[in-house]
Amino acid sequence: MIEPKVLSKIESIVGKKNFSATKEDKICYSYDATPLLQKYPDAVVFPEDAEQISKIMKLANQEKFSVVPRGAGSGLSGGSIPVDDSIVLVMTRWNKILELDESNLTITVQPGVITELIDIEAEKIGLFYPPDPGSIKFCTIGGNVAENAGGLRGLKYGVTKNYVLGLEMITPTGEVIYSGGKNVKDVAGYNLRDIMVGSEGTLGIFTKILLKLIPRPTNSKTLLAFFNSTIQSGEVVSEIIASKIIPSMIEFLDKTTIKCVEDYAHLGLNTNLEALLLIEVDGSKEEIDRNAELIHSICKKKNAVEILVAQTEAEALRLKTARRSAFSALARVKPTTILEDATVPRSKLPEMLEAIQKIVNEENILLGNFGHAGDGNLHPTCLTDERDYSEIHKAEKAFDRIFNTAIKLGGTITGEHGTGLSKSKFLEAAVGSAGLEFMKKVKSSWDPNNVLNPGKIFTLKPKCEGALPKFKNDIKEFSTNL
Repeated sequence: MIEPKVLSKIESIVGKKNFSATKEDKICYSYDATPLLQKYPDAVVFPEDAEQISKIMKLANQEKFSVVPRGAGSGLSGGSIPVDDSIVLVMTRWNKILELDESNLTITVQPGVITELIDIEAEKIGLFYPPDPGSIKFCTIGGNVAENAGGLRGLKYGVTKNYVLGLEMITPTGEVIYSGGKNVKDVAGYNLRDIMVGSEGTLGIFTKILLKLIPRPTNSKTLLAFFNSTIQSGEVVSEIIASKIIPSMIEFLDKTTIKCVEDYAHLGLNTNLEALLLIEVDGSKEEIDRNAELIHSICKKKNAVEILVAQTEAEALRLKTARRSAFSALARVKPTTILEDATVPRSKLPEMLEAIQKIVNEENILLGNFGHAGDGNLHPTCLTDERDYSEIHKAEKAFDRIFNTAIKLGGTITGEHGTGLSKSKFLEAAVGSAGLEFMKKVKSSWDPNNVLNPGKIFTLKPKCEGALPKFKNDIKEFSTNL
């Protein structure tokens, strides 16, 4: 516990209206979107400016308490879960768009801006912010940068890191620094900006974010193809990429997910088939017509049972609803939904899909599989009940096998959700012992007292060891308290 006198010092920095240690607020900020992980912070703080954050970080180093930055809490790896002796630093009130620079094709925002609003603002002048994570309507850009979020359009347009030009941030020791800028070329010194993107709130707290915008595509075509096997759908993805076509999206849903989406959204989907691919191409009219025709022929060659082509923008939106509603539809089935994230090279996608199905059958779990097939990024999602220990144990065992299979196929344990708390035990297998030790050295040099979001990605100090078992114990306590 943080001593009362230290909490009083924190309150004096931000003011009474921006500080809370009530049980209600502790509960509200004790979890994010990651299932099974919850813990009360000692206090919740809403800083108003960079100076306040700087003072808090300096005090944290003096008094040895932890600071956990948080946006909308939509993360899926436990990145914003509180730890022992911690305060949660909430950035959602930092929600202003500071500048839209049409001359340089950039937009400068505060970290609490909802991601969807950035693209809406860009669209007003014919520009485009492509990253579109599944939580785009409520996640914040600060969290997107911290996790290097992806989305449906990642195949052609890339992910968050491809659009971050500059960052203003507070270091773990309280300094304010800026890295990057509007220059197209800049190789002066180490690229601190790119180290920060995907650092999961462990190396700094963002206060301003400069993003690149691009011209908005004017034409697109959307297709929906159904298959009798998930393997066939994976082979289609591999062949499309090998044909040197880069669609704006190739999304995958398995049979379980198709059924849940149809029950949820009533889109008229064929629920008797094993898989579907949602494919979109954009560009000039000639380009999209040529690419759509080639994709159609590849799907037919791989025995697609049915291929639908949207004739209007409204129909295209209806087809994309099938993919965008996948998680919401699956979450209705059981009390607990464990949405995971594993990525393999696209050529290995058929093998990964086959391996996941084998694991599901052998472990006897209910799992829906969907994801960004064009990136090789899948979201196997277990539908279970956290109150049933045996069910959770089976899910844990299945995901262990899924992650290890991804690594064996040359893939990785996470494509966009981050390592956080939930995947730290797999990190060494993914990056190697030398790679892991180098990451720890970076963290230690930036954060010598380990006060900023400790225990996430990897453990550096004894006070964070055993974090996951303690979190599991807290689940029972949390449930009892409610």
